[in-house]
Amino acid sequence: MSEIHLTQNEARRFMLLKQGLLGDYKYTGKNGILEFVRQAGCIQFDPIDVCGKNAEIVLQSRISDFTKTMLYELLYVDRKLLDYFDKNLAIIPVENWVYFEREREQHRTWERSQDEIKKVRDKVIAAIAERGPLCSADFDLSQKVDWYWSSTKLSRAALEHLYFSGELAIHHKSGSIKYYDLIENCIPKEILNQPDPYFCDYDYKKWCVLQRIGAVGLLWNRASAAWLGIQGLKAKERTNIFSELLSENRISAVRVENISHVLYCRIEDMKLIEIIRGKHSQKQRCEFIAPLDNMMWDRKLIQVLFGFEYKWEIYTPVEDRKYGYYVLSVLYGDNFVGRIEVVADKKVKILTVKNIWFEKSVKQTKKLLAEIEKCAKRFARFNDCESIIWKENLQ
Repeated sequence: MSEIHLTQNEARRFMLLKQGLLGDYKYTGKNGILEFVRQAGCIQFDPIDVCGKNAEIVLQSRISDFTKTMLYELLYVDRKLLDYFDKNLAIIPVENWVYFEREREQHRTWERSQDEIKKVRDKVIAAIAERGPLCSADFDLSQKVDWYWSSTKLSRAALEHLYFSGELAIHHKSGSIKYYDLIENCIPKEILNQPDPYFCDYDYKKWCVLQRIGAVGLLWNRASAAWLGIQGLKAKERTNIFSELLSENRISAVRVENISHVLYCRIEDMKLIEIIRGKHSQKQRCEFIAPLDNMMWDRKLIQVLFGFEYKWEIYTPVEDRKYGYYVLSVLYGDNFVGRIEVVADKKVKILTVKNIWFEKSVKQTKKLLAEIEKCAKRFARFNDCESIIWKENLQ
């Protein structure tokens, strides 16, 4: 297939339309959440909750009238979505469980503090089988052991290892506390009994690369945070995978004006090109975009394509921050117009807008300011806040 040629504006609109961020909302309710997650493969999870968790913020920008309860029910009541690892810690469709057997086997083969965990494994499994879903505090295993970020209680390490290796699943959460249950109580047997679809690591990585291209919409064959979590993927192997996907007509090369590197999209997404080149303009929306949003996985690409430079400064020392601790990108139409820092106080149900930073090239029209205010009101409802405090004037 010959290369596709897009203007920079067309490429931006292609990606936004693919992400469900341009025009009218294409996703509605719980079915819309499922549709979006399935076509994206995963959405990244992060437990920090300043104004909603990352996965929730991703969905509120795409799902009409999204509520946090919808996602909770899909994870822990309907069990059509699942907490597991894809691009780092993520939320995946439950049917994608079968693809990650390699990851589970790695944890069975080797684990930090493996000897200590092995000694209590049977005790932990038996307790959950007898008593139902349990959390770390339900076990008298306070011995400290070496773990991934720092030393931790043996009870937590054991539960997390059994979760990583596929014997347990997260049954539900109470705030930040995870309750674990036997995997067979959380995932249907017909899924658990499916074999690994891929016989070799290369084919598995090829599936992962194709998934990530679809999760972002447009990607290039360059080093990128979009490839995080694909264990052992090297540049040469990635190049071979891109070449094979092209020859198999599963992806298409996309040339974008003023961008020297070739971009790629999945073949099934090419239908969006007719829409962006159509005569009918898409409705402009204002949305607040999560720090780890699928579209933001490759920030160098965002900078080149949109002229917008974004850094998540949560791990940046206070004195070195240019903006703030937890800052969201502001999307309006097909451009990023700035950044916003909002904090939701759950106790008093107030959303505080601490600051807004507009891009230098952005003209602050009455319409733009009105759309940001309307978006902030929706964002307040999403966080169950009843009022908004604007700490800084819009300038």
